[in-house]
Amino acid sequence: MNRLGRKDNETLIEMSLATDGEDSNGPLCETISNTESELRSNSEGLSSTETSLLIPDHQVTGRRYNLFLKRRLRINKRHQSKDSVFFRDGVRRIDFVLSYLDDPNKEEEKKVERRREFEKNLQKAGLELETEDKKESEDGKTYFVKIHAPWEVLITYAEVLNIKAPIKENDIPPTVENPLDCMLEPFRLPEKVMHPEPDYFTAPFSKSRQELYLIDNESTFFSASRRNRIVYYILTRCPYGTEEGKKKFGIKRLLSNGTYTAAYPLHDCQYWKKSNDPNCDNERYTLYMEWARFLRFYKEQPLDLIRKYYGEKIGIYFAWLGFYTEMLFFAALVGLICFLYGLFTMDENMSSTEICAPAIGGEIIMCPLCDEKCEYWKLNTTCESSKYSHLFDNVATLFFAIFMGIWVTLFLEFWKRRQARLKYEWDLVDFEEEQQQLQLRPEYEAKCTHRKKNPVTQELEMVVKKKTLHENGKLFLCYIGIIFGISLIIASMIAVIVYRLAVYAAFASIMENTQTLQPISGLLTPQLATSVTASCLNFVIIMILNFLYEKIAVWITDMEIPRTHLEYENRLTMKMFLFQFVNYYSSCFYVAFFKGKFVGYPGTYTYMFSRWRNEECDPAGCLIELTTQLTIVMAGKQIWGNIQEAIVPWIWNWWGRRKARCNPENLYSRWEQDHDLQSFGALGLFYEYLEMVIQFGFITLFVASFPLAPLLALMNNILEIRVDSWKLTTQFRRPVAAKAHSIGVWQEILNGMAILSVVTNAFIVAFTSDMIPRLVYYYAYSTNEDSPMSGYINNSLSVFQVSDFLEGKRPENNPENFLTCRYRDYRYPPGHEKKYLHTMQFWHILAAKMAFIIIMEHIVFIVKFFVAWMIPDVPAEVKARIKREKFLTQKILHEYELNKLKQKLCECKTYENMEKEVIATEGKVELSQAM
Repeated sequence: MNRLGRKDNETLIEMSLATDGEDSNGPLCETISNTESELRSNSEGLSSTETSLLIPDHQVTGRRYNLFLKRRLRINKRHQSKDSVFFRDGVRRIDFVLSYLDDPNKEEEKKVERRREFEKNLQKAGLELETEDKKESEDGKTYFVKIHAPWEVLITYAEVLNIKAPIKENDIPPTVENPLDCMLEPFRLPEKVMHPEPDYFTAPFSKSRQELYLIDNESTFFSASRRNRIVYYILTRCPYGTEEGKKKFGIKRLLSNGTYTAAYPLHDCQYWKKSNDPNCDNERYTLYMEWARFLRFYKEQPLDLIRKYYGEKIGIYFAWLGFYTEMLFFAALVGLICFLYGLFTMDENMSSTEICAPAIGGEIIMCPLCDEKCEYWKLNTTCESSKYSHLFDNVATLFFAIFMGIWVTLFLEFWKRRQARLKYEWDLVDFEEEQQQLQLRPEYEAKCTHRKKNPVTQELEMVVKKKTLHENGKLFLCYIGIIFGISLIIASMIAVIVYRLAVYAAFASIMENTQTLQPISGLLTPQLATSVTASCLNFVIIMILNFLYEKIAVWITDMEIPRTHLEYENRLTMKMFLFQFVNYYSSCFYVAFFKGKFVGYPGTYTYMFSRWRNEECDPAGCLIELTTQLTIVMAGKQIWGNIQEAIVPWIWNWWGRRKARCNPENLYSRWEQDHDLQSFGALGLFYEYLEMVIQFGFITLFVASFPLAPLLALMNNILEIRVDSWKLTTQFRRPVAAKAHSIGVWQEILNGMAILSVVTNAFIVAFTSDMIPRLVYYYAYSTNEDSPMSGYINNSLSVFQVSDFLEGKRPENNPENFLTCRYRDYRYPPGHEKKYLHTMQFWHILAAKMAFIIIMEHIVFIVKFFVAWMIPDVPAEVKARIKREKFLTQKILHEYELNKLKQKLCECKTYENMEKEVIATEGKVELSQAM
């Protein structure tokens, strides 16, 4: 496969397969190990043909001299500190480490053969290996294979991966500083931490014109993150043999079948102290001291240093998380003001005043909450809950719902601008999905057995053959898995609803009959008690199903065999998000839009499965129950997430290091220290995004019911940034660096949730809260000009005649012989010709609700789209800098080409031919500039 369209370059896989069977006539590099090591045979030499595939012949002599030096250094190897990131010679840097156990069993011979073949092919690719025997490991059972990528390998694959390299220091003057920046000085980090590297003009690396780049030192020209990215690219494509008639390759397969136990790049030093090596940058130590400690929560994040150490993909995540947290501050502030408004006006709320008044609420007899066992009850028993309901169900709720609709648009638009600035600063302007398409997944490449002409390039490409009956059967199983997952979600949601209905009746009978509960019955109503317990149960079910959904989503995505890493991540993201969306939000949607909407009326109640009577809302409305549900699920998820992210890895690492902690530094090597840490995993960042996007849904989809949700999210995210940075720096192995120019498909998910949030909040205000019925009563049905809202509670309750109860539904006890009872609805009273039918006021309220939804949605959508149109995605200053940098880079490359042509003229070409080449080159540059 030709990554760059070059006919003279072979990929690692083609190279290794082409050289099988060559005779060996000389060593390229030596695999150093003790006598007991099984890898001693790996030191066999390679043929000159194999050597010349990626490494030029003229370097073999120098390698042989290095072998002599290495043999000499083996004598003094124990005098070198093992807390080092270099081979035993102290010169070659360890770019990657593989580990495996000496565990004799039936499969061990096969694993030994796989390792031998795999490491032999790694050597063919130009990598240099050094093995630490198990006797030198802390547990006495683990071998460590250290990998070093020499210069020729780095520059070869830097061109394959289109890595950009500096060609000139950036001389564009910086932007003018804001005079108000001095106020932010306490939140700033030192300049050296914020900008660890100078800013350069860059160009994609080319092996044929190395003199163009600013190469001061070959050993430090490529950063450690780029080096491990290159080595990992080779590891994922290196073959290790043929099994069952199929070609096998890639470190991922070897890890999954137990041939190796771990594969990871090294941290540069210990996080709590600097390295003894004067040449070490101590970036991990700096990140821990300036970023990963909670006491630095008020400081800005060193995004450039994060990007340099962990790669652009992790850097862009923390940039997004930090920006999201900053924007949450404004939403949290407005939400807090709305909550305080409800708190200060609680005593002025006429609805709760009438409910609590003995002459009004104390005289209103409500119909039983369940059949037969429940008794009649007085309205004023819900006094306290009605007061607390006003905290969230007031006129400020409408304002906050509209504000959040505009806030989410501002957040997404300003993030696009921030992202565009990062793309410029991190040399990602030209990094698009098309470049990621070049990086095919090894699992896809293994399935490519046919060639097909690309309609765009007109070149033959390897493609997957048409699906066989067996593969179609696998896809069928995938769809069955999806149906199973959806069915499980629906079943769990129905189970929780049934629990609510059954427990609701139990709570209603207990709380209204048992005198011992009277002291708390005012606050803990049957509705609230049911909501709290059901929310806790639902949260437990959510946590259990999450584990199952993850396995199903990963399994289905693997079966689909996506072509590229980008496609794989996007497909997995959509599946996981859809599963999690239904899992987390289904209970909130039920309380917001279904509970209390299909109850019926006394004598003609509706039942689920003809057994359980549907739940009723509290007389003060269902909004307080939605708030309870949202608070428990959201807060519980955040607390449990922080426990999973921080405490669980710490416990595992403590357990793994409990013996090694007593060992001195010279016995506990750098690769062993990192080996005892947890693996971040290929999907580690995926779960971080998923957690934040689910939280984003809580603060946008249902924020009208809980104005304090952004404040909870803000406090969680301040902690989340430091927890994520702490665990990444101290508890996890160093992840393999990866490039990314955006947050990917998560951006589209956020846009979709922003649009959906406008609809859900409009429906919550209209149908879940009591705002619209109160407004209709205020303007159309109130008869008291001095206090327009007085009489609202009596107006919102209909009358039912007790004698109309059906047999088997009538309460068993009626000691006071009540003739009528009240229930929450707008229906005609007994004796009316339209007995128990909906009144005209019901239809007026319904029409007002629908009109409100349409008006609110249109207003918010118009403002959203206008704001999005007004704010450009890329700042004008960044556009100008991008154009300027492209122009200067083009000029530098043009001058370089001219100088090369002049040198050729002096060597072997006539002036006439040379002049034509110069003119052609200048014309090409002018044309490209004009385009």
